[in-house]
Amino acid sequence: MLAERDWNKNMDIIINSIHEGLLAVDESGRIIVMNKAAEKIFGVSASDMLGKDIQQMVHNTRLHIVLNTGVPEINHKQQISGAAILTNRVPVRGDDGSIIGAAAVFRELNEVIQMAEDVTNLKETRTMLQEIIKASRDAISVVDENGKGILINPAYTKLIGLSEDDVLDKPATVDIAEGESVHMKVLHTRSPVESIYMKVGPRHREVIVDAAPIIVSGKLKGSVAVVHDVSHIHHLSRELEGARQLIRRLEAKYSFEDIVGAGRSIKKAVEKARQAAQTPATVILRGESGTGKELFAHAIHQTSKRKGQFIRVNCAAIPPSLMESELFGYVEGAFTGAKKGGRRGYFEEASSGTIFLDEITEITTEIQAKLLRVLQEKEIVRVGSNTPVPVDVRVIASTNASLEKMIKEGKFREDLYYRLNVVPVFIPPLRERKEDITLLVNFILNKLNQEFGRNVSGISEQTLEVLKKHNWPGNVRELENMMGRAMINMHSWETKVESKHLSIYVQEEKNDSGTAIPGFNMEYKGESFNELKVEWEKGIISSALDYTGGNRTRAAQVLQISLRSLYDKIKKYGID
Repeated sequence: MLAERDWNKNMDIIINSIHEGLLAVDESGRIIVMNKAAEKIFGVSASDMLGKDIQQMVHNTRLHIVLNTGVPEINHKQQISGAAILTNRVPVRGDDGSIIGAAAVFRELNEVIQMAEDVTNLKETRTMLQEIIKASRDAISVVDENGKGILINPAYTKLIGLSEDDVLDKPATVDIAEGESVHMKVLHTRSPVESIYMKVGPRHREVIVDAAPIIVSGKLKGSVAVVHDVSHIHHLSRELEGARQLIRRLEAKYSFEDIVGAGRSIKKAVEKARQAAQTPATVILRGESGTGKELFAHAIHQTSKRKGQFIRVNCAAIPPSLMESELFGYVEGAFTGAKKGGRRGYFEEASSGTIFLDEITEITTEIQAKLLRVLQEKEIVRVGSNTPVPVDVRVIASTNASLEKMIKEGKFREDLYYRLNVVPVFIPPLRERKEDITLLVNFILNKLNQEFGRNVSGISEQTLEVLKKHNWPGNVRELENMMGRAMINMHSWETKVESKHLSIYVQEEKNDSGTAIPGFNMEYKGESFNELKVEWEKGIISSALDYTGGNRTRAAQVLQISLRSLYDKIKKYGID
């Protein structure tokens, strides 16, 4: 019994020595564990929380859901007392596999991920503590006062590449490839260390390590370290940056002078857009993908008297479940994970400015109804609230779909159509304005010369004729893509684009309808079926995008999949 108490006492000290918040509940949902780091994050003493129902004490908790479902929730963003954190929530199971509780370990977004656990009822939570350490996705290493390894978890062996036999009862330096042992530094100074960069294990894995001393009754008993994979931290940073760029907040940077074209059809579109810019009227830009609808939206805002932001919303890139809160914002407590104090939506952020709803036909009919209210009443209602908020926003929408056909099919509200269709601007496809190809090519080449550091002086007449014969399903975007590829294909001493520099599918005329995708050949090298399937799908999507000159809408049409599905696959496979 004494040995068990000593073990539990040591575990209590270890958990409190780790710089990461821990909150755990028993099978009834009552809080049984709250460590010092969690107290600091919540700003509440553990004595005020222990024994209380988790749902009553933490308004945006999901531990009760994990407790009921038994499904872990890894790396979920949560707002606690004004601090943004990442939370790992895991069920805790007994020896018989039944769920005996649930635990949440908090990760701070802006700091190196730290781990801490606080145990109060030691006898009842010994198994839980072991399971928390075992389930942690952070690598944990513990040494005794002599620097000998006494505890590591599965995440450690996976990250470092060393087994328990390689580490336990071995010197603390056994896992170091480059750098000094943080364990030995902690044992020497009796002080914690943070964010120490080093390389560990046989694969020289790059990691960042936090470590703290284990002190029992004033005596140094060892050191505990949390090892963070640098590549995982970089991955989290990229995901966060990607989330920030999901909706790009842009100051309008294009004017009507940036719209290149001398043909009658493009001049007519520009003139109508110029007239609309001087009014507060809603504008809908219609035309195929790649014709320059966003360019027109920028120019309308730039020419108008509006001084607020220009905010672009790619409706095809936002999941339907998030669309309402992204557009209209939400109040505190509107849903689990809602930011404390709520958050403004993009309509409020665009106040006194312009909001550009790109691919507006991708929004659901439910959101269409709410958008109709904004256009009619000039006010929004945040998610979770009944209080209207007035907004002064100029709406510019765009679509390449047939709105009239979608209305007949019940996919687009007719009343919203009439609200949006106040000033329709039809932007002609490139195949209907081929007289502008020469102007466009010269404009694009000048732009690419600056970007690529080249000095391409022009394009041959023969090559221009090849371009004018092409049907351009991807419109101006495809032309720009084609010129970029041509410039890459040129030698440094070449100064004029020739037909040999163009992609094969532009050089050669097709006998079919023009919807065939170039073949994607694969050589079998012993891969599994699933691996081959992934490579095949990635190759087909890349090939389709090449075929359409980067025109995603056209690629989705050719592949006969939804635009949203194409966006998801592009993101999944990391296709540029």
